Amino acid sequence: MNGGGAGSAVTGALAGSRVARSQGRLPFRPGDEEGSTLILTIFYGFLSLLLILVVVAATSLYLERKRLLTLADGAALAGAEAFDLGAMAVTADGSGAGLRPSLSSVGVRAAAEEYLAAAPHGRMEEVTVNGAASVDGVSATVSLSAYWRPPVLAVLLLSGVPLEVTAVARSVFR
Repeated sequence: MNGGGAGSAVTGALAGSRVARSQGRLPFRPGDEEGSTLILTIFYGFLSLLLILVVVAATSLYLERKRLLTLADGAALAGAEAFDLGAMAVTADGSGAGLRPSLSSVGVRAAAEEYLAAAPHGRMEEVTVNGAASVDGVSATVSLSAYWRPPVLAVLLLSGVPLEVTAVARSVFR
């Protein structure tokens, strides 16, 4: 009978310690994992927020580079069509005689800058023509640069990230 009374006393003591711990009267014990779920939840919430911000910034950078490349393509096409019809060169190739446009670097640069003045830039800042030339007299090469700033974390990159693209267009008569 003595054993039965001792077991109930231990059970009563355990129940009392649980009540006391829930009321905050007992000190923290090493190995006690109560409250660790909240810390993990805060950590994973912060990690997922950081991951979302990085993905948004990377997507924005990709789209702004594509927009700048589209502007460069349009400027190169405008430069490739900046030839004078009176200055056409007659060429003889394997298929017979033909006409070839003759481009000048000055005309290509003027056409590219005129195109950029008329085209919308969107959110891009400081879009400039780095180079616009015609090396072979037939094709126009245009290089553009701009600065990208992240949409959410602009405080981290105050000066922005420089973007540079180059596009080539060619005038062909058939």
